[in-house]
Amino acid sequence: MNGAGNPAPGTAGRDTADRRWWIYRGTGQPLYDTSLGELLPPPPPWRRFTGGPVVDPPPDDDEEIERRLGRVPTSSPGSEQLRREADMVNAALLLRRPLLVTGRPGTGKSSLAYRISRELRLGRVLRWHITSRTTLRSGLYEYDAIGRVQDSAALRTLHRSYGTGGTRDTDGTGAAEGREPGEDELPGIGDYLQLGPLGTALLPHEIPRVLLIDELDKSDQDLANDLLGVFEEGRFTIPELVRARRRHPRVTVMTDDPHRTAEIVDGVVTCRAFPIVVITSNGEREFPPAFLRRCLRLHMPDPDRAQLIDMVTAHLGEAAREPAGPSRADELVDRFLRNSRERGGLAVDQLLNAVFLATSGRFPGDDEEALEDLVDALWHRLDGAGAESRTV
Repeated sequence: MNGAGNPAPGTAGRDTADRRWWIYRGTGQPLYDTSLGELLPPPPPWRRFTGGPVVDPPPDDDEEIERRLGRVPTSSPGSEQLRREADMVNAALLLRRPLLVTGRPGTGKSSLAYRISRELRLGRVLRWHITSRTTLRSGLYEYDAIGRVQDSAALRTLHRSYGTGGTRDTDGTGAAEGREPGEDELPGIGDYLQLGPLGTALLPHEIPRVLLIDELDKSDQDLANDLLGVFEEGRFTIPELVRARRRHPRVTVMTDDPHRTAEIVDGVVTCRAFPIVVITSNGEREFPPAFLRRCLRLHMPDPDRAQLIDMVTAHLGEAAREPAGPSRADELVDRFLRNSRERGGLAVDQLLNAVFLATSGRFPGDDEEALEDLVDALWHRLDGAGAESRTV
């Protein structure tokens, strides 16, 4: 069964009351005949937010989700790791807290955000990729002040140039040409302000958005601390709109969703449903204790053989495991696991690349050595040491 009646992986024998804990199940199967809005209980009193006006539901992005996860699996074998993962995701859902996902590069940490979105039918994932130059403001919003000044100056020049010909009211606005444009004729501030992924996630959505904050450990030391206030308050201000609120209390701005806008009241954005925040870290540095205290933590181990085969099947289909060679995909999975142990860990996409080439039909049986050499080059170490000699 799907929906609220489905037992989760590893939950056989749990009683009915205990199974109600499971909203996200980790099966990969989208909710059927129900929605997160129907299943999600009210938040704790200290995590209740009442922002408004409510914005439209997010757009779907099935194409991007399938590109990252492959096709929807027909079944899930279940495992202790999936059970732990589902436990932490459900705890984050119920407590309205960010989920900090740690683990070695290439273990599928960022994929968790897309799995949550697919299974709970939450639409497009908002992705905020972090670098050493990322600031809190860039995640909240961007304001093109220079562009607005330039467009205002161009409009004033246009007015003056038309004024030299003695024309009046050529655009139907009732404004006399040859003078400075009025306030209402200048470009609106909302045309030059766009919310970032974090800012869009904090809009007053009725159902939580999924926000992926990818590789936070690459950020400046201060970013984790800067996020604390936003996570605790569930709101932020836009100073440019606060200064303009007497003349323009309601401003429509662009969001991180393509071709979408939102109305901001008095320059303040307050969430209604705290987003499902998945923060990934490769463990390159530690985070402040205050930040860790406000996050739930999930360690993502290397996927086992069954999980790897499921990933290959999801992306490349069952045909990848049929004899396009002597069960090449299964053999490559076994070799991948061995090489990963010997080379300090490999990434899942390295396996997918190898299986795609091996099952493409481009390497006939008498050219097996060429395929071996190519696969060996694809499976280079992730620490920058370069390609290794082939493991026999």
